[in-house]
Amino acid sequence: MPIDWAEFPIVWLGEPGLALNMSFQSQIYRSLPDLERSDAIVNRISKAITLGMLRVGERLPNEIEMSEMFGVAAATLRDALAVLRDQGIVETRRGRSGGTFILKQPQFQPEAMREWLMSTSIAEIRDLGDEQSAIAAATVRLACDRAEPHELERLQDMARSLVLAEGAQARARADSRFHIELAVTAQSTRLANAEIRLQAETVEVLWSPLVDEFDAERATAEHLALVRAVSENRSHQGQQLVIDHIRRSTHHLIDTKLALSYSTDVKDNQ
Repeated sequence: MPIDWAEFPIVWLGEPGLALNMSFQSQIYRSLPDLERSDAIVNRISKAITLGMLRVGERLPNEIEMSEMFGVAAATLRDALAVLRDQGIVETRRGRSGGTFILKQPQFQPEAMREWLMSTSIAEIRDLGDEQSAIAAATVRLACDRAEPHELERLQDMARSLVLAEGAQARARADSRFHIELAVTAQSTRLANAEIRLQAETVEVLWSPLVDEFDAERATAEHLALVRAVSENRSHQGQQLVIDHIRRSTHHLIDTKLALSYSTDVKDNQ
C-alpha cells in the first residue's frame, strides 16, 4: 500500500464552491521521475480522485497535453489510461466534445489497508500523527489571519458534508477535502502539499471499517468547532482543537492495528 507521495502536489479543479488555483492544475500532471511510468500515473490520478482533488465528471487534459506534463511517451500515457478504463474509473469519449472523463472513485482496497496497518509500527503511526498535528496547527494559525469570509462559509459547508456522506469512501473523501481546503485557506502551498501527502497516507485507512467505524458525527462536530475558532480568530483554541482531533484519529488507527494484530495472533494459535 505505501506510496511515495513526496512528489504529489496540491491541485483543486473546477468543482463549484471549492478553492480554485489554476496553477495547481498543471502541478498534478507535472513530469514524473525517470523510474516512474504508467503505474505512477494511475496512482497519482487515482489518489487525486480519492482525496477529492479531481471530481467525478471532470475531463482530464488531452493525451498530448498529459504526456507532455508527465514527461512520458504517448504510449506510456495510453497504457495508464487503459488501466484506469479497465478499472472503470475513467472513460474515453470520441467526437468534438469528447475526451477522457472521470466516472467514479477508485474502490477501497481493504487487504492493502490491512497490510499497511500490520507492517506499520505503532511508533510510526504516532509519528505520522505528530507530523500531521504540527502541520495542522500551523495551518490553523495562518488561517486565522488569512482566511476570507467566503472561504470560511465553504469550510462550514464541507464540515457538514461529512456527516451527510453515505459510506466509508464518501466520508474519507469529505474528511480529506475539509482538511486540504483548510490548508488552502492558510495560503501556504508548502503546508497544503504536506497536508495532501498526509491525507493520502492515512485517510482511507482511518475511515475503512476494518474493525470499528470512525465516528462521523463526532468528527463533524470537531470540524465545525474548528471552523468557528478560525472565523473568530481564536488561534490558540483552534490549534488545540485540531491537535485533539488528530490525536483521536491517531488513536483510532493504533486501536485498529492492535485489534487486527490480536485477531491474527488468535488465528495463528488455533
